[in-house]
Amino acid sequence: MGYFPALIAAIEAARSEIFLETYIFADDPAGQAVAAALIAAARRGVPTHVMVDGFGAKRYFGALRAELERSPVQLLIYRPEVTPIAFRQGLRRLHRKLAAIDGRVAFVGGINIIDDHNCPGQTPPRVDFAVRVEGPLAFDVRAEAADLWLIVSWVSFRRKWAAPPPPARPEGLGAGFQRAALVVRDNFRHRSDIEDAYLQEIESATDEIVIACAYFFPGRRFRRAVVAAARRGVIVTLLLQRRVEYVLLHYASRALYGSMLDAGVRIHEYSRSFLHAKVAVVDGRWATVGSSNIDPFSLLLAREANIVAGDRRFAQELRDALHRMIEEASVPVERLRWRKKPLALRVRIWLAYGVSRLLIGVFGYGGRGNY
Repeated sequence: MGYFPALIAAIEAARSEIFLETYIFADDPAGQAVAAALIAAARRGVPTHVMVDGFGAKRYFGALRAELERSPVQLLIYRPEVTPIAFRQGLRRLHRKLAAIDGRVAFVGGINIIDDHNCPGQTPPRVDFAVRVEGPLAFDVRAEAADLWLIVSWVSFRRKWAAPPPPARPEGLGAGFQRAALVVRDNFRHRSDIEDAYLQEIESATDEIVIACAYFFPGRRFRRAVVAAARRGVIVTLLLQRRVEYVLLHYASRALYGSMLDAGVRIHEYSRSFLHAKVAVVDGRWATVGSSNIDPFSLLLAREANIVAGDRRFAQELRDALHRMIEEASVPVERLRWRKKPLALRVRIWLAYGVSRLLIGVFGYGGRGNY
């Protein structure tokens, strides 16, 4: 079952509460289907909480916003405006994508509420990942969503919409045998938790690291960890996006290719469609799926959420999926050919890199020199 059918089925089965967070909520077939399920749940008496980012959803929300606001669904907009006075604060967006239903079922990943075919140009559907979780971890996702809902409802003067107090853990909430956790990034207590989780696994890797990322522009600590892993003999493979979506970041990220390739890192660019994945597998034993890219926006600014799992079966399934994408739909970046790239491309890359570094410095998000 695909992501949207699974999400809609869970919403339709909801009995006590629904929390849903997304960066984009598009007025397209996928968004309309999810909205219809949410409205139906709210009308049958299920408290239904939907939070969307004010910047991410603005371009896509269309008439769905008014439809949700007319319904019993409780809709909050996270940071609805970006003003020149508070521009730096306004860059802190809600980029995570998660849902929690009844404290028993949850979804966490990188998939916005938008049709996979809703991409620039005529291309196959974008590629992205999300996981469905049950057990104690689903309850943890519910707690995280409820905490943010409480904060935003007070800030938005919607105190009557404050989430109810956490219920007791549902009876029969089996723990199973898998080890997994929800890891979030915010601008308070969890500023570097997601990056730290990556670094811990990269630094302990002995065999293989596979990272698939839509926007790859890591800071110095992350780059050094990846290069060090490759130099000690770990097979490091990066699956990155070949298609141009955001011009500045697209070319700036390529300024890092040379040092990575020189260290033995394998770089493949996904060419079949837009790559929106934010996942990784280390040594076939650890995996992460979530909303966080490895770039300044995700690592230094946005609210993000990832699932990390120390489970070989899950990690192997994700690894197999990534290797199929690498083998069937990607183009390898060859070191010698990259060194001979045209002058015009070199200029675009270094201009983009310089501008990106300047912007990071201007807004004070250098991460204590990390960038």
